[in-house]
Amino acid sequence: MRIRYKPWARKELEESKFYRENSQELIGKWRQEFTRPGQPFFVELGCGKGGFISQMACTHPENNYLGIDLVDPMLGLAKRKIEEVYKESSRQIDNVLLTRFDIERILLILNKQDEVNGIYINFCNPWPKAKHRKKRLTYTRQLEHYREFLKPNGCIFFKTDDDELFRDSIKYFEVSNFKIEKLTYDLKLDKDFWENIETEHEKMFSEQGLKIKALIAKKLEI
Repeated sequence: MRIRYKPWARKELEESKFYRENSQELIGKWRQEFTRPGQPFFVELGCGKGGFISQMACTHPENNYLGIDLVDPMLGLAKRKIEEVYKESSRQIDNVLLTRFDIERILLILNKQDEVNGIYINFCNPWPKAKHRKKRLTYTRQLEHYREFLKPNGCIFFKTDDDELFRDSIKYFEVSNFKIEKLTYDLKLDKDFWENIETEHEKMFSEQGLKIKALIAKKLEI
């Protein structure tokens, strides 16, 4: 998703107490960056404008969250969204962090010592052309990377509006030693599927009449 340049974003991120610029230096040490390092630790890959992670983290103070994106303007908006949501709830921002990094190189910032309990992938780029499919966040190579830092029985929570991406992703998970625990082809009708927090993209796609597909895949031990 393209976004206009935000001249204020870089400065605000650098001054933010919950943004981490030195992500590669924190590999294996992310839990220690939180006020309560022993809490379950979840990562959102491609956090975008922060609509999901702000609400999830604020609703669940018993967990810690890390949002990763590559674009400063997007992270700047996510930072402001987190501040807004926590302020409305009269809560201190103590269980969520943001960082900028290329998810294709995720193993440079996360490893086994980080003990990630779960990963959220919400409406990632579907990369429809065959020559670009290796860039998908659910492609087998990426799933193998996530296995390196997911705890045993850790889960990936994935949702998309794209039929082809969803169909292909089911295969990617299966060949990468993940077990699909739950699956739905219409999240709107499956009210009890999970605790759903509607993202900006989800609202837009739903208003266009597109069905939202979702799955939960658990890491299997080899």
